[in-house]
Amino acid sequence: MKDMIYLDNAATTRPCEAAIAAARRAMTEEWGNPSSVYSAGNEARRALERDRETVRGAFGAGAKDGRVIFTASGTEANNTAIIGAVTAKARNRGGRVLTTDSEHPSVARAVDRLEALGYEVVRVPTAGGAIDMAALAQAATDRVIFASFMTANNETGALYDVAAAVRAVRAASPKAIVHTDAVQAFLKCDISPKKTGVDMISVSAHKVNAPKGSGALWVRESVITAKSLSPYIVGGGQESGMRSGTENTAGIAAFAAAVAEGAAHFDERRAALDELREYAIGELGRVVPEARVNQPKKAVAGIISVTLPDIRSETALNFLSGRGIFVSAGSACSARSGKASGVLVAFGLSEREADQTIRVSLGHENTREDIDAFAAALAEGVASLQRTKR
Repeated sequence: MKDMIYLDNAATTRPCEAAIAAARRAMTEEWGNPSSVYSAGNEARRALERDRETVRGAFGAGAKDGRVIFTASGTEANNTAIIGAVTAKARNRGGRVLTTDSEHPSVARAVDRLEALGYEVVRVPTAGGAIDMAALAQAATDRVIFASFMTANNETGALYDVAAAVRAVRAASPKAIVHTDAVQAFLKCDISPKKTGVDMISVSAHKVNAPKGSGALWVRESVITAKSLSPYIVGGGQESGMRSGTENTAGIAAFAAAVAEGAAHFDERRAALDELREYAIGELGRVVPEARVNQPKKAVAGIISVTLPDIRSETALNFLSGRGIFVSAGSACSARSGKASGVLVAFGLSEREADQTIRVSLGHENTREDIDAFAAALAEGVASLQRTKR
């Protein structure tokens, strides 16, 4: 068995060699401040814009369709989109904001803040891993100013029909701005604005084999020209005035390199992840029949939610970790909170079941042998831990 079997790619991914090389080049050859007007700054600026075009291309949008704003994380991209758009116009005050009941904390807490400021928030149910379209249709009135629906859920792997949700919102409120958190979907499925109809898309570098510390927000050009997005971070006016602060050029270079590699291998990696996910589900059913896979109606490649038989997820994680196998209990961002996952409860699990659920998330480097070792170790853990309980 490998020294380590890493099955927590939804939490973070190992930086690829291309990303590491690009970061090194940016730090040693293109290290100037891209806002400076002399040669070193101009060289850094050219590199930054080259990287911006690479990332923009992966959104499936042309230069005239929208802009890529670099941020420090997917969380910042989400906050910029949500708070920046809703508070951009005074006339938005008190308007209705739509989202789901299973968003990532960086969306859920941003929306909570808006609610505290007096905006009306409606959280649409997602039981079974799908947006409740009847509830959405009822909530989507002409009072809606903004909506945010994630593309792929980070805990269950549920793939939401964002395009249908956008159509429902626009039918009732044509001028509403719609955003999607595509952090877990980027380079795993088609997130293009042409397909989904959204106005803004958030992604994160460290989910696609680049280092932590960089993210990006794609914004439709009409949103910017209409001044329907105000900057969340203000200062020197970098990123076309939409995100101040000297750009993390090394992180962005690594991000772009990882994106270029991921885009070049998009079809084969997605097919391999889909195949490996199905293999893992089959092996879990065969080797650990006491466990239950929480299957959404549609799933993104690579994420599997598994509820264990009367064993706390933390206990199972410790057992697996002792054997060099790493998975997680729900979202890495909330794993230390000690509370049952609200996302899993929204999916349809009881709080007890949510506390007994682990997340397995695959990457393109994982193999069937990794799955075999994980399933065998989990079976051993379930048998051992159940005996201990007796």
